[in-house]
Amino acid sequence: MAEKTGEMTIMDHLEELRRVLIVSILATMVLAVGAYFFCDQILAVLLEPLTKLGHKVVFTGITEALWVKIKLSFFVGFLAALPVILWQVWSFIIPALKRNERFYFTIFVVISFVCFLGGVAFSFFGVYRLGIMFLLRYAGPELVPMLTIDKYISFTITFLLPFGIVFELPLVSFILAKLELVNYRFLAKNRRYALLVIVVMAAILTPTPDVVTCLIVSGPMYLLYEVSIWIVRLVERGIARQKQQQERAELAEARSAAVVDG
Repeated sequence: MAEKTGEMTIMDHLEELRRVLIVSILATMVLAVGAYFFCDQILAVLLEPLTKLGHKVVFTGITEALWVKIKLSFFVGFLAALPVILWQVWSFIIPALKRNERFYFTIFVVISFVCFLGGVAFSFFGVYRLGIMFLLRYAGPELVPMLTIDKYISFTITFLLPFGIVFELPLVSFILAKLELVNYRFLAKNRRYALLVIVVMAAILTPTPDVVTCLIVSGPMYLLYEVSIWIVRLVERGIARQKQQQERAELAEARSAAVVDG
């Protein structure tokens, strides 16, 4: 992208935003097409929690299998295109930032990407598999699961995406603490309200109405909230030390000036 010089008008900003959106959408579509050719392998990985338990998945509509593969391709294409999307966002915002702000924003974009993928991976290889095993065994031997591929993939995507977003919470908390917009005392004092909000969010995000799935989702979310509290506390201590050092330096400078004047 060519480097921007001078002041940009509103139309220039809108044109640049349009370019960012077009590139991001095209990257997602191209990678989704590429992902379609690997749908069978991707499905095998996603179905592993079921196949390990000896269960099979069916489809009930003529176009259901094709639609599922298209939907899964776009999901994988979006994940694969995230570096491109974040790079486009970075290129849109970075010209308006100062040199030191550019460095921190670049670090933020990289860590944000890692946290999102980490959340999705943690969800699938940890919470999701345990949840599937528990929920299927919870049905008992009398009930035989008849799982359709469309509902299973929809359940999987709806389960994984929120974890990717929620894993950004410690990073957001770090930034807000650096800006002194949140503090440890406030977050620690409002734990019970945070827990209530997390449970409500988990109930909304989970595609099934059962309490067990809600608890499986809300547990790691609350753990991330506690991690965020710990991060905010560390940031506060660092800021307090910096302020003390600054006050000592100012006091020493004032004393030196007083000695010179005396």
